[in-house]
Amino acid sequence: MEKSRFRIITLSMDIVILAMSFLFMVWTKPASLRHYLPSHSLFFIALAVVWLVVSLINGKMHRGKIINFSSLFNRVIGSNIISIAITALVMYSFRDMNYSRTIVLGTVVVATLLELIFGTVYIAYKKASLQDYEEYEKYKTYRKPNEYDLVSELNGKYSETVTEVHPGIITAIRNEAGPEMAEAIIRMTGPKLSHLTAVLSTTTIFNIESLIEDKYTYIINLHRINDIKKLDDFLDAVNSKLEEKGYFFCCVETKDQRKRRIIKKFWPVFNYIYYFFDFILKRILPKLKFTRPLYFFLTHGNNAVISRAEALGRLSRAGFRIRQESFIGNNLCIEAKKNGAPLPRNENIYGPLIALPRVGKNGKIIKVYKLRTMHPYSEYIQDYIYRLHDLQNGGKFKNDFRITSWGAVCRKIWLDELPMLLNFFKGEMKIVGVRPLSKQYFELYKEDVRIKRIKYKPGLIPPFYADMPEDLDSIQASEMKYLDLYDKHPLLTDFKYFWKSGWNILFRHARSK
Repeated sequence: MEKSRFRIITLSMDIVILAMSFLFMVWTKPASLRHYLPSHSLFFIALAVVWLVVSLINGKMHRGKIINFSSLFNRVIGSNIISIAITALVMYSFRDMNYSRTIVLGTVVVATLLELIFGTVYIAYKKASLQDYEEYEKYKTYRKPNEYDLVSELNGKYSETVTEVHPGIITAIRNEAGPEMAEAIIRMTGPKLSHLTAVLSTTTIFNIESLIEDKYTYIINLHRINDIKKLDDFLDAVNSKLEEKGYFFCCVETKDQRKRRIIKKFWPVFNYIYYFFDFILKRILPKLKFTRPLYFFLTHGNNAVISRAEALGRLSRAGFRIRQESFIGNNLCIEAKKNGAPLPRNENIYGPLIALPRVGKNGKIIKVYKLRTMHPYSEYIQDYIYRLHDLQNGGKFKNDFRITSWGAVCRKIWLDELPMLLNFFKGEMKIVGVRPLSKQYFELYKEDVRIKRIKYKPGLIPPFYADMPEDLDSIQASEMKYLDLYDKHPLLTDFKYFWKSGWNILFRHARSK
């Protein structure tokens, strides 16, 4: 009864917000209500119906699924994008497209902003009143392991016995970081420090290139990388100053740490409102090409928001292998080992579309297009994720922290797969076929499976959704079974797998997690 009342209230408020947004956008037009209200009434009715249906299906009106700002942002943005896309598709099908783009898009944008503002206030209120321990336990069951949980599992994995460390190095670290943090850093790095160790606190490439020695065995930079403007160039410079198998130590304030700092800093309710605008300024503006100049004008590139995945990915791209991680003070500290020369940079690191290198027919590497669902630079740490967490049921990486909350929503509703149609039209993929794999994942397969699967084009719909295997061995068996049947009856096999996969996806909730 309580849940039903909650949904009725939230649905009613949602329609009121949508109607207010629509009327506001109509009011901004010169002819105002006299012309645009009658001519756009059909659009509003269609949008309102789709808006409510999608909101219910996607959990936007389910308070058990809206538990924090991230879940609010993801479900509101995801639901509203789907709603306007479906509405536009329906209008296009009926060739009824004579609508003002300002009113159409403006209605959705204004309604989304209002929903986020009201939702932020609601969540702040709920968090402030979340005192009952039993209710808190229920709340915890909805959340996935956070980065503190994941990193704490790694502590001690690379433990070393601390031997005598050069006193000058200890003094340099203490002077910059303080005795408590210095002690923690020495525990991570101590046995590897020598007279060829450089201790700095810098954000400039010049200070790296100006180091006296040509090569060092260890470089420690105690200034967090959030303030380094040309971070990739900086890391490349560090790489060039290290000997082969040399080490680099750095610190970063992750996006989750930043959020916790802001929430603790301000009063309840106001803290989430502040974080909402901080999210727009620091997370959205730098990601969009047309707003990036405004972001740099306002911030000068200082105090950038960097996720754990992005920090590790940037280091991996720069030719480092992640050695260990530990939370020390208010930063995530990372020790990385030089593993080779820096890799080529992906210039489109923040765009909505990403072209991922995948193994195609005859072993040729093709670019598979997808909607970005991971943090930038995540593609460079796939091997690291496998070493840490292995695979879960379904053949995906366990505790894959590279996936954004918004990306998880996109994957759930298949939105991230739509750009792969470009590969289909280019002739690189077919409708049904084995999944296009990254080189690292491809190497996990048995040799006979690798040899056979590259004889065929990969597919948009893999046999995974027909057989629903749970581990890597059963995935390989499923693909071999499909390929053997395809050799005998190509069209019939793809027809059967297409419909069986569709049935499992629609009615058995088959998902690639």
